[in-house]
Amino acid sequence: MSNADGSIDVSEIGELTPPDRTLMGPGPSDVNPRVLRAMSTPLVGHLDPSFVEIMNEVQELLRYTFRTDNQWTIPVSGTGSAAMEAAIGNVVEPGDTMLVPTNGYFGGRMASMARRAGGEVVEVDAPWGEPLEPADVSDALAEHDPDVFGFVHAETSTGVLQPDVPELTAAAHDHDALVIADTVTSIGGVELRVDEWDIDVAYAGPQKCLSCPPGASPLTLSDTAMEKVLSREEEPRSWYLDLSLLEGYWGDDRSYHHTAPITNVYAIREALRLVAEEGIEARWDRHERLAGALKAGMEGMGLEMNAPDEYWLPSLNAVRVPDGIDDGEVCAELLERYDLEVASGLGDLDGEIFRIGCMGYSARPENVIYVVTALGDVLESMGADVDPGAGVSATRDAL
Repeated sequence: MSNADGSIDVSEIGELTPPDRTLMGPGPSDVNPRVLRAMSTPLVGHLDPSFVEIMNEVQELLRYTFRTDNQWTIPVSGTGSAAMEAAIGNVVEPGDTMLVPTNGYFGGRMASMARRAGGEVVEVDAPWGEPLEPADVSDALAEHDPDVFGFVHAETSTGVLQPDVPELTAAAHDHDALVIADTVTSIGGVELRVDEWDIDVAYAGPQKCLSCPPGASPLTLSDTAMEKVLSREEEPRSWYLDLSLLEGYWGDDRSYHHTAPITNVYAIREALRLVAEEGIEARWDRHERLAGALKAGMEGMGLEMNAPDEYWLPSLNAVRVPDGIDDGEVCAELLERYDLEVASGLGDLDGEIFRIGCMGYSARPENVIYVVTALGDVLESMGADVDPGAGVSATRDAL
């Protein structure tokens, strides 16, 4: 591509034409055309009065979607992992103890971030693919007396939805621990009530059930959590994600800290407008209904779900890979034949499950029928013991 004199032959770099995929993996999901249109509107400055008004609107829409009145509710500049690091890196101080779960990949990421923040990590154990038991959480809280308790509400690596959230938060508060919830794959897709469930801090990603390109990621903190952040003796290790500094920009002053990702803020504003138009509870119902049809199709063709019904996660369906089938080959073939993205397993479930999203704008009847049809076709062609026709019929009946 580079010439001998260091110049570039621009003719070799054509117009951007990414493939037109149907995104039914663990994220990102398909983006509503309205969100894409919002991203193509003119830039303004990040301190422009018109942008300040947009910031206010985004914060109000985020409060609605999180089901919270928390003043400290913002989109963090970055992907969901930036919101995660902002939560853990600010709340966990050097010398603090954080209790984290072992039942999935993202509990492990919590542990890694807590250690980098100078915290000591202790664990509450549960097998991969199972939720935390409230009794086990209570026992771990009594044994370790942590300052912070983190849990994953919707574990993207296993397809498990954590039930009994109010029991977990009540147990943590009995031990004066703040609660941080990973809601990356639940916000806007399954029931989530930050205030009613007494969650102190919740972070999320925009690219899953909100169907928004990554770049501005939801975060909310209670007054109690912000008091801890603002009274730290030692500054957080990240300047960029220091909430005591970001307070100046997202709080009343609207003073400069960094240049916000303006186009991404436009995008999440429109994505959240779509949530409010649909109604948050209607949106939760839609995800459950359409993912239920997807689940019926998988089981109808003879496949097995990884999570039992009582903690099945509608937005991320973990489906067991049939005997003798290479999951990576199936994913590659779905891309090749159908321009359809699903994903393999992570960590302890690597090679054992397909992760099939049913999120946001991707959670539509035509997409559900498409993924059941395509997966059945590819598996049958590879010699798996499946009945694709029965799967499609079960999906249609459920729809």
